[in-house]
Amino acid sequence: MSNSGNNNNGGRGGLWAALKRPSTRYSLGALLGIGFVAGIIFWGGFNTALEATNTEKFCISCHEMEENVYREYQDTIHYSNRSGVRATCPDCHVPKDWVHKMVRKIQASNELLHKVLGTIDTPEKFEAKRLELARHVWKTMKETDSRECRNCHELDSMDYTLQQRRAVDNHIRGFDEGKTCIDCHKGIAHSLPAMYEVDPSAVVGE
Repeated sequence: MSNSGNNNNGGRGGLWAALKRPSTRYSLGALLGIGFVAGIIFWGGFNTALEATNTEKFCISCHEMEENVYREYQDTIHYSNRSGVRATCPDCHVPKDWVHKMVRKIQASNELLHKVLGTIDTPEKFEAKRLELARHVWKTMKETDSRECRNCHELDSMDYTLQQRRAVDNHIRGFDEGKTCIDCHKGIAHSLPAMYEVDPSAVVGE
């Protein structure tokens, strides 16, 4: 019994010793080179997979998105306009910088869970959850000062002489009051929830 225990301890000790000391078969330089190449391959594969999940094609690969919000989006100026500049799903919903992008990707795991659960797998279920889903998005955009809007819309680049008078007045007043894009532009890419259309106070400001 004791011999078996000694053998086990010896095995664990031998493994730890092998990890601590350089290989007698390969030079330290070779090991570092192999580790460097392996790191590049891993990082390349990771980023390839990350970017593959950051495309409009991936976003609408589930019917919940394709049959609901994507169809609505196709009728908006963000999809088709005179300048030919299209804002896709990740442009508006995924941060550009790496840290915030990774946070968003981790949060998306909750969406995968609800995909499995079938939380919004029918138009009826989606409509029942639309207000709650919209409120989450609006809250996030409010907290980030409409960060993703500013990927394309730069305040300092606005030419008020090309805007309608109403837009100019609203923009100037909004900036003076410290408002952000989402405060006034809810529903610009997707239909507003029915509750919002009946009573905007039910969601505005939360």
